[in-house]
Amino acid sequence: MNGNVIVGQSGGPTAVINSSLAGVFRTAIDRGAKTVYGMRYGIQGLLDEMYVDLSDYIKNELDVEILKRTPSAFLGTCRYKLPAIHENQDIYVKIFEILDKLEIECFIYIGGNDSMDTIKKLSDYAILTGKSQKFVGVPKTIDNDLALTDHTPGFGSAAKYIATSIKEVIRDGNGFSYQKQLVTIIEIMGRNAGWLTGAAALAKGEDCEGVDLIYLPEVPFDTQNFIEEVRDLLKTKSTVFIAISEGIRLADGTYVSEAGGGSDYVDAFGHKQLTGSATYLANLINHEIGCKTRAVEFSSLQRSASHLASRVDINEAFMVGGAAVKAADEGDTGKMVVIDRVSDDPYQSATGVYDVHKIANGEKTVPREWITEKGDYVTDDFIDYVRPLIQGDYPCVMVNGLPRHLYLK
Repeated sequence: MNGNVIVGQSGGPTAVINSSLAGVFRTAIDRGAKTVYGMRYGIQGLLDEMYVDLSDYIKNELDVEILKRTPSAFLGTCRYKLPAIHENQDIYVKIFEILDKLEIECFIYIGGNDSMDTIKKLSDYAILTGKSQKFVGVPKTIDNDLALTDHTPGFGSAAKYIATSIKEVIRDGNGFSYQKQLVTIIEIMGRNAGWLTGAAALAKGEDCEGVDLIYLPEVPFDTQNFIEEVRDLLKTKSTVFIAISEGIRLADGTYVSEAGGGSDYVDAFGHKQLTGSATYLANLINHEIGCKTRAVEFSSLQRSASHLASRVDINEAFMVGGAAVKAADEGDTGKMVVIDRVSDDPYQSATGVYDVHKIANGEKTVPREWITEKGDYVTDDFIDYVRPLIQGDYPCVMVNGLPRHLYLK
């Protein structure tokens, strides 16, 4: 590698997004990069020429290890949609002027579906105008909805957090079972894909009965059937626990969260903010059945709980970051690194490289055959798919009883 590398982070963060950043930095240095720049706040920050020399912050191997354990986006993130090339070439001219000034050879972007759209457009423009920079994407999303990759870094740790927290919520709720009936509805992230909510099934084990019902956005939600299922469960048990995706919707496509008021906020990619489904359904059950209800929303804790990150997830996040630099250094552009599952027992994975045009703006949802016929739980095939991804721990570096994180001042 003769030039410099620049790396950015985009979209919603994860507990292991910085492990990918560490993988990019370490591999770029090992392959001879003169400087590894970090974009502040993704491509939007780059347009304002906001970037740092990562060597000023990652000075030794201990810093690399702390970065791997640091949640959220170390560099800052954004949700910024580049215009189509024919709509506004001035933006592209400005971006490439900055890249030329910094002598950038490889541009690495860590993100999800929308971030891969950025890689696609920049690589297309480079090819169109004869630019030499290489553009490669690193997968990242707790939603696990990127096409062509077996799974995405960030998903395993979020699934581990969800299953762990649900076990704890169940223990808490069962403590009140002698006094009165209680229905607890747990809202989990997932707009159109129910991978995270399905992970609630992992809570079931020898020491925990698990959740009673799981509802994913892949199957239309029937409010009346939901009420009757809860009513039937309460005939034989005093506590009922239900996991729902924030994006569950009725047969006509209306989000359940909209019935509860929801939010009018829409981001740059046209995504409406979803919130309030659990509260709406808890109030509905209380009104229709009369029992005590509770709504629990894990919210951003699902993607920031690095203290519960899985070892598999952190190691794979580091692996794909390094693989992206290697791919770009060897001439690949307009590509995204993917994770291929080599075996389940023992679990093993490897990286591959795929055309980002087949990934950007796509969405991988839970297969219908991995959801029960009634649409109220997931199958063993789903559980077998997820379980290897939550394995192992990655002890935090503790200082004064709390985890130490790397941060930009």
